[in-house]
Amino acid sequence: MILAGSVAVVTGGAGGLGEAAVRELVEAGAKVVISDLSEERGKALADELGDAAVYVPTDVLSDESIAGAIEAARGLGTLRYAVVAHGGFGVAERVVGRDHTPATMAGFTKTIELYLTGTYNVLRLLAAEIASAEPDDGGQRGAVVTTSSIAAFEGQIGQSAYAAAKGGVAGLTLAAARDLAVLGIRVVCIAPGTFLTPAMERVGPEALAKFGASVPNPSRLGKPSEYAALARHICENTYLNGETIRIDGAQRFQPR
Repeated sequence: MILAGSVAVVTGGAGGLGEAAVRELVEAGAKVVISDLSEERGKALADELGDAAVYVPTDVLSDESIAGAIEAARGLGTLRYAVVAHGGFGVAERVVGRDHTPATMAGFTKTIELYLTGTYNVLRLLAAEIASAEPDDGGQRGAVVTTSSIAAFEGQIGQSAYAAAKGGVAGLTLAAARDLAVLGIRVVCIAPGTFLTPAMERVGPEALAKFGASVPNPSRLGKPSEYAALARHICENTYLNGETIRIDGAQRFQPR
């Protein structure tokens, strides 16, 4: 499929992987709705990109909020693509601590809601809008790219909530792709390893060097632009569907 002249919505589009995806899609000729709760960063990115992008404050757990992003997309043209790359919360807890204290249920629930429920909410609402687009000659209407993590497969100590949420996103992929096949909408999931996002940079140079050394080849953290390049390729390659693609430099998480 051709991105030029189409419209995409990117959740988490104001920073990290989402911002890189916004820039890549705009470079490919698409117009993009930057959906994020970070108003300052979102507006700054939209201003930088000019007529190719618009910022819409978006809570992925709110139908009304997502409806605002959809309305903005309609103002730009025909919505055909979505990249679900939002984040913003994490909890590190063992299921039961060394002092025999169980993990908090609130931390688990909030993590599941943000990463799994939020992803599903965006998927169902944006796919419904994409379904109204005219199909191309091959019967294709568009694609939704979701974001899991290699923690879905190799969750580390303290990552039970995050691993469960991201495992759910990966598990959703094939079922959703099958549901949406009759509408000509593809669903593909990206499972990143450790990427050099602004949030990751806050851990400091010593920790970053350690993380990079754990990646076999290339022995460094991933670049958001590499995630974005894969997201773009997924949108353009109509034979990619129902799959979770790891992008991790052959990294495999150890227990800690």
